[in-house]
Amino acid sequence: MSKVTEFVKECGAELRKVVWPTRQDVIASVKVVIVSTIVIAIILGVFDIAFSAGMNLLFPAA
Repeated sequence: MSKVTEFVKECGAELRKVVWPTRQDVIASVKVVIVSTIVIAIILGVFDIAFSAGMNLLFPAA
């Protein structure tokens, strides 16, 4: 049981050393992730539509 207590104390000591980001940093990072996800989704959607159209030209459905 003493090892568990020691482990928890060491975890707490390590967490006190962590430099946590500010609220503004987190908000800015979330905005970057959301915008980049939307942009990549749009690009992949355009590629999907283009490849589908190309396949339909090469192999028309009966």
